[in-house]
Amino acid sequence: MTVGQPVERVDGRAKVTGDARYAADRTLPGMLYSYLVMGTIARGRVTSVDTAAARAVPGVVEVFTHENAPRLTSDQHFMPLQGTQIHYNGQIVAITVATTPEQAQEAAELVRVTYAPETPKAVIADALTEVYLPANQEVIVGDPTAGLAAAEVTVTQNYSSPPHHHNPIEPHATVAQWDGDHLTVHETSQGVVNAQRTFASAFAIPQTNVRVLAPYLGGGFGGKSPVWPHSLLNAAIARQLGRPAKMVLTRAQMYSIVSHRAEFRQQVTLGAKRDGTLTALVHLSTQQLSRTSENMYSHSISSRMLYACPNIHTRQQGVRLDVPTSRFMRSPQMASHFGLETALDELSYQLGIDPVELRRRNYTDVNPTTGERFSSRFLLDCYKLGADAFGWSRRNPKPGSTRDGHEFVGWGMATEAHDHNANPSSAMVRMAADGTVLSQTATQDIGTGTYTVFTQVVADALGVPLNQVKVELGDTNFPPAALSAGSGTIASVTGAVNAAALAVRTAVVQLAVSNPASPLHGLPAEQIITQHGYLFSPDRSRRESYRAVMARHGAPVQNTSSMTNARGYSTGAVFVEVRVDPRYGRVRVTRGVGAYDAGRVMNHKTAGSQVIGGFTWGIGNALMEHTVLDRRTARVVNPNLSTYLLAVNADVPDIQAIFVNKPDPVSTALGARGFGETPITGVPAAIGNAIFHATGRRIRDLPFTQDKLL
Repeated sequence: MTVGQPVERVDGRAKVTGDARYAADRTLPGMLYSYLVMGTIARGRVTSVDTAAARAVPGVVEVFTHENAPRLTSDQHFMPLQGTQIHYNGQIVAITVATTPEQAQEAAELVRVTYAPETPKAVIADALTEVYLPANQEVIVGDPTAGLAAAEVTVTQNYSSPPHHHNPIEPHATVAQWDGDHLTVHETSQGVVNAQRTFASAFAIPQTNVRVLAPYLGGGFGGKSPVWPHSLLNAAIARQLGRPAKMVLTRAQMYSIVSHRAEFRQQVTLGAKRDGTLTALVHLSTQQLSRTSENMYSHSISSRMLYACPNIHTRQQGVRLDVPTSRFMRSPQMASHFGLETALDELSYQLGIDPVELRRRNYTDVNPTTGERFSSRFLLDCYKLGADAFGWSRRNPKPGSTRDGHEFVGWGMATEAHDHNANPSSAMVRMAADGTVLSQTATQDIGTGTYTVFTQVVADALGVPLNQVKVELGDTNFPPAALSAGSGTIASVTGAVNAAALAVRTAVVQLAVSNPASPLHGLPAEQIITQHGYLFSPDRSRRESYRAVMARHGAPVQNTSSMTNARGYSTGAVFVEVRVDPRYGRVRVTRGVGAYDAGRVMNHKTAGSQVIGGFTWGIGNALMEHTVLDRRTARVVNPNLSTYLLAVNADVPDIQAIFVNKPDPVSTALGARGFGETPITGVPAAIGNAIFHATGRRIRDLPFTQDKLL
């Protein structure tokens, strides 16, 4: 069996040799290049656009403005170039189209736009009187007021986190080509089926007339889940001009054209008995929204599901600002989870109870909001495994008690938790006449190892070597499958892949046992063993290769299966060590351990990579990541990788990943759960808790920059 083993990525060679083709790599005969002109105000309207100089640039084919742009609508977003109103800084106000990308960019720089500006509001603090409660964003369980009155100890604190941007290594790109009323799009998409639906709706053509391809992605993190307006506009340009068109966003353009994590403010109130058992949990939050969309995150899931508490109140408010629409960013619950897990740490100090023990005392097997039992939950195992591996029992609980030279040393921990999607999915598996196997499904590999895991699943189901299996993804010509977001790819699609492979195995075994020419003829099909590319009799005295069976059959054997799995919830515990230099306010994360209950681990190498990636992201959120907005102009002032700081190798210590590895029989057919977002959720809180343990200073606003420690 290869499932569960640390199998190397099967797509690695294609990527390092350049054989893997990404959207921006596509070049088509006669292709045009589109380049965006970005607005320079955040609120107001366009009064005029002068395109004369841009049109005079050699190679320019057309310049589109609100006056001549194709008319479009989108079921997901505000569509620019349909009018004069400006809703955010960096809104598309024109598009230049030329025969080379350089010509298109030169022309874009010559477009002159005149505005009638209005005063924008960029941050929550500028619009506190405009906060409101959207529909279905408040949950009350029990009587939180009575629960707080019954508490012997309470904690009430405010926490905040700034906007963040996704910054995948691969910029967003789109290539569109029309053939009559049929559209083909090479797109940086985390969901080709969703994209197919969006393009079809925008152009009022049948969904079957649209083909979307995304076989490889250089990261997504949620930002490539929707179809953004620039992609629809590029496709409209290709149709209007009758030639293929390509658009590749610059890094700076991605800070306004595609999504971000919203600014988030929250107040957490915990009530507890002296023994640490919670009597009430109140989690009130406010999220930044745009003028054009009410896209609320499900921020408070952890507060409603993670701990045993009879009285819970969560409320998620919003405030509309002059900023782009925020969308999901890897681990949307991270911001609210930071508040919850920091508040629990503060409660542990008030009670004098170890932070791990406090969480153990409030463990639950039942969802406290719905009363439903979790399909499986081994969070207590995570606490023990993580604490033992970290050496938590040696921790002196007194803040500031541990020093190493001039540095203060602190240990902190937090629970990690995130739900995963489970969407209907289909997959095809076909064994050719030569015994080789092809699997196709219209989900995506966004860099997480989907190609590898599906190869393992097919190989194990059939009993063939890994190198006999080829997996193809990211094409709407394949059976429809789930969006690669919400930790949902493995949870949604693996069952269908496995079912299709098992059906092919059953069919081939039947071919063997029913054919007098086979050495397995006459044996009960259910007793046949398949392994290493062969079919064996129960005592292994007789065998025949898949290749021989298929050669005799002379035709492929194929099956397409569909499956819908259950949503699930993966948990874990993360432990960190920090060192703080009080002279400079410098924080270094020097050690990390994470223990996780993610059901059955399909590949320990790729799962471990998710932990490393999540931990790295958590360090960035904790210590440096911050999209800075100029409050006067609502403009992002750090739209690049030199001033929007990300955690890099030098910032990340050795990270030990531990897995409970107990299958969840309910979530998926193979017992796996979605996991990709879980390893981020607790890291910022764990680092903040460790900083408090090191210094005695509690910081409640992300990121924990030097100025907050000096």
